[in-house]
Amino acid sequence: MRITVLGTPGGEGQRRLVRRAARRRIVIALCALALAVLGAAGSVGYLTFLRPPANPPADACAGGRPQGGGPVVVAAGASMTQGTLGRDWVGDLRKRPAFRGYEFVNAGDNGNTSADLRERIDSDVVACDPDAVILLIGTNDVRDGVPLEEYRDNLTAIIERVRSRTSARVALMSLPPLGEDLDSEINHRLRGYNAAIEEVATRTGVGHVPVNERFTAHLRNQGHRPAYDFGFATAFWAAAKYYLLGRSWDEVARDNGLRLFVDHVHLSDRGGAVVTGLVARWLSCAGGVAGGRP
Repeated sequence: MRITVLGTPGGEGQRRLVRRAARRRIVIALCALALAVLGAAGSVGYLTFLRPPANPPADACAGGRPQGGGPVVVAAGASMTQGTLGRDWVGDLRKRPAFRGYEFVNAGDNGNTSADLRERIDSDVVACDPDAVILLIGTNDVRDGVPLEEYRDNLTAIIERVRSRTSARVALMSLPPLGEDLDSEINHRLRGYNAAIEEVATRTGVGHVPVNERFTAHLRNQGHRPAYDFGFATAFWAAAKYYLLGRSWDEVARDNGLRLFVDHVHLSDRGGAVVTGLVARWLSCAGGVAGGRP
């Protein structure tokens, strides 16, 4: 007698269809996850490295001097001034009641050296016809090994150009340490650049804002100070924690064992507050900005 088992081939086929559908769902889920990760990475990259600062010269000074009537202050420099990675100290100045009515123009540009700033000084600083100019430039010169004489010449040319084309008061800010290990090789090199800043400020008669001196005094009182370890990955993850996870810049700094920097270069909230306070003091004193123009 022959016995036929019904449904077995159909059951195996059904199981294959289920497995195929499960694999398809996994692939779709992985693709969606990959797209989400890429989208998040792209957002962080844009917000950190590509987005312009608040109130850049291209907007504020497109038609010449801003028309608000109050004093115009241009802060010019690199990423530490741009403030899209680390604390935006220019934005903090803008919010201070003492500077209500001031126009703060952020002429920071990620990655700039003193040579880069020299090239754009007319379009991004002189074009604003400012009352005061704050210069924080040189960190990338140190990192790139720009010769000191070249750096000194660039600073001098920048100051001379601003003074020849505007009536602005000018201040040079000394460069903060690179990382919090004050005895590292790169901070030994940094001292030569800060000596050049002080020499140029004295020779040209412009203001000198002692950022490095204040940071150094603060760090000398600390115990463990991590060695300088800046790189793109460190900077990117610092930004991701801030923009994606909502952590404060101080919390990001603490994650890296730091206090004044989030990634050994850019400012934590605490570091930004030091810079803001020093610049505010310069702007408020006799050597800063006394008021707007008639």
